[in-house]
Amino acid sequence: MRYRLRGTGPLLLLIAGGDGDADASQALADGLTDRYTVLTYDRRGLSGSTLDDPARPPTITTHADDAHHLLAALTVGPALVYGSSIGALIALELVARHPEQVSVLVAHEPPATQVLPDAERAEADQAQREVERTFEREGALAALQKFLVVAGIDPADREEDAPLRPPGRERVANLTFFLTHDAPAVRRHRLALDALRSAGTRVVLAVGESSGPIMPYRCTRLLAEALGLPCEKFPGGHNGGVFHPKAFAARLREVLNSPDHIAAMRH
Repeated sequence: MRYRLRGTGPLLLLIAGGDGDADASQALADGLTDRYTVLTYDRRGLSGSTLDDPARPPTITTHADDAHHLLAALTVGPALVYGSSIGALIALELVARHPEQVSVLVAHEPPATQVLPDAERAEADQAQREVERTFEREGALAALQKFLVVAGIDPADREEDAPLRPPGRERVANLTFFLTHDAPAVRRHRLALDALRSAGTRVVLAVGESSGPIMPYRCTRLLAEALGLPCEKFPGGHNGGVFHPKAFAARLREVLNSPDHIAAMRH
């Protein structure tokens, strides 16, 4: 797996959403490296993290095990973890399976559809399948445009100097892999809620201030209720860490430096 380390201080793993690789969170990481050693990586199948067997696509559990092995190779103590969208789902699965590796997790809008009421869950499933069908019919870029609508992502809602990643060859390849394998894996995954309730990890669920009633926002709110956890607000929408990296980094530092989170790190 290809990964990047930068900065000094406690280890903070950032798990990107969508087709994001080790460089997707660069702007967010820039606002954190003075206090944390920031770890980013290419998820299995994206950019430099190639598959040994393309016939065996990864699941959310596979991705969580990859994060487990990455942390085990790079640190002896528990780490701080931030995950967004599919990255938040992966991070929650990591905590359910290996709680001793994570002292604090901030999970931003995980699409955990299992907590939705039946009608909403069916609607969310249909919307996600339509994105996948658009990919099959029209290709990755057309599917991306439909996904932006489903996730309520407004490219105009961003900091003035926030970088936009152009749809180059590697980005299209990553989108293709995400839509072929990871998006369906999100639909199929079910979190072990009892394992999350019993984990010693301090978990904070987070939503975007401008997300509105989109599916990941609803999932996060209902998951917080199911687990009896707080739900914090962060700048921007579903991809606030990408479009509002400066304000998002400041808010993440604030949450990680709260007395409850410092106590969790010491524990």
